[in-house]
Amino acid sequence: MDALRFEFSLSSLTSTAVAATSLRSHSRRFFSSVRLGRVVGSSSPTITSAAKTTVNEICTADELHYVAVPNSDWRVALWRYLPSPKAPKRKHPLLLLSGIGTNAVTYDLSPECSFARFMSGSGFDTWILELRGAGLSSLSVDRNLDNQQRIVSNLLENLVNVSERLENVLDGDSKIIGLQDRLSKRVGDFKQRFELIPHYNWDFDNYLEEDIPSALEYVRTQANPKDGKLLAVGHSMGGILLYAMLSRCGFKGMDSGLASVVTLASTFDYSYSGTLLKYLLPIKAPAEAINLPIMPIDTMLAMAHPLMCRPPYPLSWLTANISAPQMMDPEVIEKLVLNSLSTVPVKLLLQLTTAVDQGGLRDRTGTFYYKDHISTTNVPILALAGDWDIVCPPDAVYDTVKLIPEHLATFKVLGSPGGPHYGHQDLLSGRTARSEVYPLIARFLQQHDES
Repeated sequence: MDALRFEFSLSSLTSTAVAATSLRSHSRRFFSSVRLGRVVGSSSPTITSAAKTTVNEICTADELHYVAVPNSDWRVALWRYLPSPKAPKRKHPLLLLSGIGTNAVTYDLSPECSFARFMSGSGFDTWILELRGAGLSSLSVDRNLDNQQRIVSNLLENLVNVSERLENVLDGDSKIIGLQDRLSKRVGDFKQRFELIPHYNWDFDNYLEEDIPSALEYVRTQANPKDGKLLAVGHSMGGILLYAMLSRCGFKGMDSGLASVVTLASTFDYSYSGTLLKYLLPIKAPAEAINLPIMPIDTMLAMAHPLMCRPPYPLSWLTANISAPQMMDPEVIEKLVLNSLSTVPVKLLLQLTTAVDQGGLRDRTGTFYYKDHISTTNVPILALAGDWDIVCPPDAVYDTVKLIPEHLATFKVLGSPGGPHYGHQDLLSGRTARSEVYPLIARFLQQHDES
């Protein structure tokens, strides 16, 4: 394995068994920020239906762009961070992809942990893609509730009553202040998005075949790189999408349009690792049996947040799944939980559960195993893992890396025996990410930007 630049210590790998991470997903006040109404521009699902808008109170980027998704009523959102005029000029634009059910906020949580601003400050024309259903992505629909939706809407209102009782049970210093108000708001948001459930019918392959190609073409048109290529970074599912794109393009003998790729805590195959995701498998059969359409990740974690972060901390173990101890400030964790998560279709979750089965992630037909074709790629890849990531442990990350041609693969586990340690979200938002992780990624991308 000499040709594979393999950078990690045995101690950091064995320490994986000890710790914590994050089942990360993100979206900024998600559905309350989704705009209902007709797509601006042409109704054709092509690049001509893209629209550039002014930045609003939610988007913190320099520009906000929209691109229509073929074969759907959705427009994906693209947050653009313009390159600093003081930095070296780069040849290729940079596209960032987030994890499942997450939005652009995860790449710009605060001035201290904003990967997007770090990269634009380094001279990269930086774009964050919000896939359909996430963040400011928008949907053109008519708002009509049928009887079944009204029934569920009424059931949701009962959650508010439950929260009031919970506050009455907890008294004195143990009382969870504001739980009922938080829950009322989230239930209101969820009732609003429940109207859109019929449009939550996509899977992983829809992202791969429709959302990402539309976004890539739009960024390519706007930035106009001479060779037509982009750089890309993907966290969690975002990295899996990049791997899948390379796998498919290699299999078909097509040019991916990517000059180099960085993945953070991503893999095709979790079956041989001790991933926390294996505990999600028991929900697969019930979800299929009752034909459950959506999973409101944002609503559930928003309701759980007071129980995670306030006395008597009955759900404090969830915080450990977000970040390694002492790696993220409480304010950053709160912003992550309350502002960066989305509702996701169960159809998407069910396809992703194949990554825990033997053979790893499959396409919707169940016949195409993505990991079987990643060896056909010709794109340089940097794969990063967190030493205390229990969602995507280092051994799971390496399971995909080892299949990539050795001269194209660089693998590094972040974290050391004496600390700091990195959980799933810490690679982007940990207190040492700006000094340790961001420069590592920037150097790799700069190397392949110049070649």
